[in-house]
Amino acid sequence: MASLTPAHIIGRSAVALTVVALIASGTWLYARSWAPSRSDYPVQGVSVSSADGDIEWGTVAAQGADFAYIRAASGAGRDPAYAASRVAARAAGMRFGAVLDYSACRSISDLATLFVTTVPRDNAALPPVIRLDFAPGCAIRPERDKLLADLNTLVNLVEGHAGKPVVLNVSEAFDKQYDIGGGINRTLWLDGNFFPPDYASRPWVMWTASDMRHIDGVDGPVHWNVVAP
Repeated sequence: MASLTPAHIIGRSAVALTVVALIASGTWLYARSWAPSRSDYPVQGVSVSSADGDIEWGTVAAQGADFAYIRAASGAGRDPAYAASRVAARAAGMRFGAVLDYSACRSISDLATLFVTTVPRDNAALPPVIRLDFAPGCAIRPERDKLLADLNTLVNLVEGHAGKPVVLNVSEAFDKQYDIGGGINRTLWLDGNFFPPDYASRPWVMWTASDMRHIDGVDGPVHWNVVAP
């Protein structure tokens, strides 16, 4: 057998790198377009905020989004795009709901006030959502009993305004530290790219199946969510 020369080795390495690059490119393109099967999850939609820029809501609806959850406020304040997005989603014929991002660096009364003064009471709206994750730039980590007591107060204030039970959208890291499903009896919405999540102590009703999906009408990736059948 002929010995390999440096030229042969370099040539084979180049081919291997090309194959790896093609595989990576194909995986990325697949991830950009992937969504769970409609036969498994008939109801699917998006969650968005001002970070997603200008949204063409009619196009988003045409892409198969049955509903939209729109961030209304967070520990940083009101989301400047909420009001316009809410009106546009309604005009596009989509069901919509409001999201409040929890932050331990903002008082419960402040968070509740932000929600109440930003989100009009609307019988046609979807149940409100409280997003539970570790807010960027906030290092406060309350003890579990304190956090659950605060969250129960926030839940009651938001529900009192909305007239509907809240949904708790809990990140894996947050649930690992606080076991939200074991402390607050509300519908759970969990995260997990491509694979259904299993980290909570109770079954989920909603799942963020991808935070990498690209659809027409939105610049950049969106959070694509499904409802358990």
